[in-house]
Amino acid sequence: MADKDVDIKTEDEGMEETEKKSPTESMLNDIVNTIREKQEDLGKTLSDYTMSLQKPLSDIMESDDAITVVTDLPGVKKEDVEINITEDTLDIVAKFDDEITDEGTNYIKKERSYGETRRSMVLPDKVDVKRASAKFEDSVLTVELPKIQEEKHKVDID
Repeated sequence: MADKDVDIKTEDEGMEETEKKSPTESMLNDIVNTIREKQEDLGKTLSDYTMSLQKPLSDIMESDDAITVVTDLPGVKKEDVEINITEDTLDIVAKFDDEITDEGTNYIKKERSYGETRRSMVLPDKVDVKRASAKFEDSVLTVELPKIQEEKHKVDID
């Protein structure tokens, strides 16, 4: 069977909606429309997935003698939070597991994410690592970081 050239007109080119399409043309249109719908669904799913894996939201506040970092960690347990501090950086790692581990579970929709999330930030000032403290209450982590106080030493002139 030889391929034939077929002129396909769009609505802008004068094709009326009432004209009937050949079965092949209809089938092709259905396939293209299905692919477009699936592309949109995939794009939304990927967007939702990447948004759910965003870094945890944090507020950083500074006073004269300390830096306070408040981070939301919904669904995370205290024992699954790890904090690492240097003089000028703060790293927060939170792990959360899937509560339902039955492989036979038939999800209709699954939006909650599981795994590990990490937040690293450069601090606006150097902090005293040994005096740092943290508390975890109602899924909110608060880290208090006392600043290193510059020691001023007066030098006597001979």
